[in-house]
Amino acid sequence: MSKTWKVFELTVAKFFNTNRTPLSGSNSRHDTTSDTLHPTLYIEAKRDRRYVGKTLGDLLHNTAKEAKKEHKTPVVALREHNKRGFWLIINSFDFEKVVKIYNDQLSKKL
Repeated sequence: MSKTWKVFELTVAKFFNTNRTPLSGSNSRHDTTSDTLHPTLYIEAKRDRRYVGKTLGDLLHNTAKEAKKEHKTPVVALREHNKRGFWLIINSFDFEKVVKIYNDQLSKKL
C-alpha cells in the first residue's frame, strides 16, 4: 500500500476501529461508497490540498448526501499536507452519536 491516500484511509479506519474499503469505495464489491467499512458511520477521508478551502462545503454536502443514501452518519476526515493528525468534521447534530459510537468501539478494543 504505497499511495499516501490509501495509508490515510487506513489510519482513519483504524481510528474508528474498522477497515478501509478496498478498491476506493465505490469501485469495491461492498455495499458502501464510504472510505471505510464502518457499519453506522459514512466516513470520507481526504488528504489532498484541494479539499482545504473553497471546495470544503461541497465535500461536506456530498458526503452527507451519500451517507443519507446508506442510512449512515456522515464524518469527513481531512489531513493537511505535512501536518500531524487529521481533522474530523461532524455536523453538530450528529456529534453525540459519533462520540458514543467511537467510545463503544474503543471499549471493544480494550
